[in-house]
Amino acid sequence: MLDLVKTNKRLVPVGRLDMYTSGAIILTDDGDFIYKVTHPKHEISKTYNVTVIGKITNEEIEKLKNGIDIGEFKTSKAKVKILKIDEEKNVSRLQITIHEGKNRQIRRMCKSIDRKVVSLHRTAIGDITVKDLKLGNWRYLKKEEIKKLLKSSIEK
Repeated sequence: MLDLVKTNKRLVPVGRLDMYTSGAIILTDDGDFIYKVTHPKHEISKTYNVTVIGKITNEEIEKLKNGIDIGEFKTSKAKVKILKIDEEKNVSRLQITIHEGKNRQIRRMCKSIDRKVVSLHRTAIGDITVKDLKLGNWRYLKKEEIKKLLKSSIEK
């Protein structure tokens, strides 16, 4: 991903995506910004569209919403919304919003309810979305976006 952005600055990703996940990632050279956006105490939301195998149940949705044991810890509460259940393809598409961002957290949350993730895409970090960007493209953040992201970090 760093090879897509031509600059002389030493950029590092704010957070991470595993190799099987697509979507929003912010690059910066500001260590303080990275801390404010990624540390769980600042509760900056990350929103994902997730496709899992099978028809998700209301009970499973409630488990995800209320926090779920994924091995070494129990996740914080999440916002979970069913986007679509495709019975013909035997998949469910969800929108999950978290603020922790532990290693492979969404995949591990779904595994804890016996659902295999077949597609995972981060659509937003805070209010910053990738809805108008094509895969492989990037853009500079607007000053207002940065201020809003940092402001929401301070308010937590």
